Amino acid sequence: MSLRAGPEHPRFRDTVRRLPPTVWIVSLGILVVRVGNFLPVFMVLYLTSRDIPPAAAGLVLGAAGLGNILGSAIGGYLADRIGRRWTIVLSMVTTAGPTAAIPLFDELAVLISLVFLAGTASQIYRPAAAALLVDATTTTQQRLAAFAVHRFAMNIGAAVGGVLGGILATVSYIALFLGNAVACLLLAAIAALFLRDLTPARAHPDIPGDPPPAPPPGEPIPATPEPSYRQALTDRRLRRFLVMTVIAEFVYIQSTVGLPLHVDAHHLTPADFGLLMGLNGVMVLLLELPITGLVSRRSPGAVLALGNVLTGVGLAMTGFFGEMHWLAATILIWTMGEMLYASMASAYLGDLAPPTMGGRYQGLYSAAITAGTGLGPLIGGAVYAFNSWALWTVCALGGLLSAWLCLPSWKDRRTRTTSAMEEPKAPAPPVHEPGGPIS
Repeated sequence: MSLRAGPEHPRFRDTVRRLPPTVWIVSLGILVVRVGNFLPVFMVLYLTSRDIPPAAAGLVLGAAGLGNILGSAIGGYLADRIGRRWTIVLSMVTTAGPTAAIPLFDELAVLISLVFLAGTASQIYRPAAAALLVDATTTTQQRLAAFAVHRFAMNIGAAVGGVLGGILATVSYIALFLGNAVACLLLAAIAALFLRDLTPARAHPDIPGDPPPAPPPGEPIPATPEPSYRQALTDRRLRRFLVMTVIAEFVYIQSTVGLPLHVDAHHLTPADFGLLMGLNGVMVLLLELPITGLVSRRSPGAVLALGNVLTGVGLAMTGFFGEMHWLAATILIWTMGEMLYASMASAYLGDLAPPTMGGRYQGLYSAAITAGTGLGPLIGGAVYAFNSWALWTVCALGGLLSAWLCLPSWKDRRTRTTSAMEEPKAPAPPVHEPGGPIS
């Protein structure tokens, strides 16, 4: 049951309007860099235009994927070490150089090196930006609103960037990569001029991931472990969340792997596939913020589980249909799952992370996303080539497994039950027996 809006639980749209300036500045910066983020979208077309064979192009894209994972890990460490603001600046400045240099070289080894460097540097900012959103917010609802606005800016930027990139690509690929570099420098300037690192503050001490209350006077203060990735991975809930993320992203990326293969197998055109993906984009832009508001006070685990089920089942249903209207219906289902999952996952992780390791938690999350989306095309394409129904079955099972991982584990439920049983109970009120004293 959802809570009524009030002073302690404002309406979601009121929460969005009252978000701190930091959230809007970060989202503006993300909008700018996403508009100019041409490298992942047009790299394949650029490589084929230079007569680079598919196998070599695969090596270049693989280098970008490896760089993305490494950059996520580096970004999480730097966000906690040197601060969110300067991590974003460093990431964008070091991305601009290799990106602008890519069209100047034809040698495969040089291209692989430049794409690897650009892929690494371009991911360093992501954990820092996400951690800054967590630092700027104090309640779960506020955090969810912040990530919903962040996602909206990303989607708007991607939509505009796709159109702008197509125009630039017809003029010159050099202009395309220079535009990408300029967008990176603009985000670096926004971060340097307008962002400031914040001290994480939470409104409720019982939120998962918050530090425990101070010990009573006279008792020794327990030693705080040194922040590190090893320390972060001792968190069982984080490990469960990361496994869920890899599976969920693997399933979701089949919308760009299995779906186009299915569309081609049923003799539909690339324009038909574009219309189907356009439906997904329009739904996300128009409905994600309102839907996030509707579920903002529901249990995060239940919302994430439902989102993963809808994504997996919706994609699995693709195998049953070959007509446009039925395929559009399946897209409605898995896009609903995407909208339920995306912002809630980021907000949940923000609640989970201790303030001293917010960057590392976000770095691991970003790496898990990259791993899932990187493995998806490799494994998904191979499974589809073996048997198309095998891929749709994997999608359904992956959706159910990731949904199960969103729910509390047996050990967590047992711990919660034990804690509740051990809580001291208030003494029973005195009973007044007729004819006797009140004791």
